[in-house]
Amino acid sequence: MNESFLNLKTQYPFFLANSPKMDHQFLSVEDKFTGNKLTEVAIASSQTIDAAIAAACEAAPILRKQPLFERKAILSSCIQQFEKRKEELARTLCLEVGKTIRDARGEVGRLIDTFTLALEEVGRLNGEVMSLSTTARGVGYQGFWKRVPIGPCSFISPFNFPLNLTAHKIAPAIAVGCPFILKPASRTPITSLLLGEILSETSLPKGSFSILPCSREGADLFTTDERLKLLSFTGSPEVGWAIKNRAGKKRVVLELGGNAACLVDQSADIKDAVKRILIGAFYQSGQSCISVQRIFVHANVLKEFKALLIEGAKKLKAGDPKDETTDLGPLISESDALRLQKWIIEAVENGATLLCGGNRKGSVLEATLLENVPVDLSISCEEAFGPVATVSSFTNFEEVLSRVNDSRFGLQAGIFTSNLSQAMRAWDELEVGGVVVNEVPSWRSDAMPYGGIKDSGLGREGVRFAMEEMTELRALVLR
Repeated sequence: MNESFLNLKTQYPFFLANSPKMDHQFLSVEDKFTGNKLTEVAIASSQTIDAAIAAACEAAPILRKQPLFERKAILSSCIQQFEKRKEELARTLCLEVGKTIRDARGEVGRLIDTFTLALEEVGRLNGEVMSLSTTARGVGYQGFWKRVPIGPCSFISPFNFPLNLTAHKIAPAIAVGCPFILKPASRTPITSLLLGEILSETSLPKGSFSILPCSREGADLFTTDERLKLLSFTGSPEVGWAIKNRAGKKRVVLELGGNAACLVDQSADIKDAVKRILIGAFYQSGQSCISVQRIFVHANVLKEFKALLIEGAKKLKAGDPKDETTDLGPLISESDALRLQKWIIEAVENGATLLCGGNRKGSVLEATLLENVPVDLSISCEEAFGPVATVSSFTNFEEVLSRVNDSRFGLQAGIFTSNLSQAMRAWDELEVGGVVVNEVPSWRSDAMPYGGIKDSGLGREGVRFAMEEMTELRALVLR
């Protein structure tokens, strides 16, 4: 870890755009595996947040007129710095999130991919020329429309992917010319501040962005201030929908939770399905909103599938995320590990079978598989957000689609099958934002439209689609 990271306490006020000189309270950030203090960062006051919003409003007309080649240069500069600082960023993720070093390097790679996609999309959000003579009264009129930046945005990012999920907000904003203020997750603010450091070295105009760690109560202006024209939140459904109810007239994009289902049909390549589901259920210790949580397996292949899945799960190594051989690091806190362990115990006490795992050491929980969990128990119907998955069987394809839909969530679902008609049927019938065929629902391309329905969210991310959310249509009619 380099010295600039350890000195963030003194450097941090640099990131408070246009903030008045004042004493700040500080937030302690811990190593999620050891519990030791890493550093502390300043907590933005409501006065600082107000000043940052005012600065964003001043920057908005400058960014709106910014030539496209300048936006490209900014994104390109960021990509170059990410490449140079890849290992530093990965090591920081490993410490402050508890992400295994292999997963951390993967996230840095996706950070670079996301900014590269934004760079490629600059200038592609064009408009159209419209013929208005579709009726007699439109004869002699010519129509046009274009997209314009929506204006200052507020972003609230989660702890589990503090680089790439933050990038999915700020890279599109830069690409379309929207200033923004960002509240990183209080448990993982450091990587966002490092992003801020890199952004500060570009030619972005003064006030274009502010990185503002703050308390949930202190962040009220992110939601309620009418100067902000869009709020993009990634986090829990309970917080997200409460924020939407208080957001007023601004546009709201919500990327929330899920309890993703994965179907394994008898026609599937079972060994391949097991290999992918082990990754989908347990990468990043299951702390992903599209982690495989509910596995439905055709009864004719259940025995083979289950034996291979249990064997694979037992081989996964849980422990120190800095160890190159570790598969599962700690959960974000010991309280989260305790919550999941209680859910596992509750399931067993109510008739479920523990196939493997279930043991906990501090905030580290083993890869855990349960079979025949009653559908009304928390481990089945709520979001686990940890290294736990449930297994159950089916015989009727239409019936299992209904079982998948029997959830308040609707983010993504996966299906392993060699039957094209079943794949298309799943795409037609499953009440989710995306269906992934012969892959786990945990898979995501940073270019694809991504988001959910029901309690899983509102609106779509994915670079191009986030850019659309951050723009408005403006028409022109010539007589």
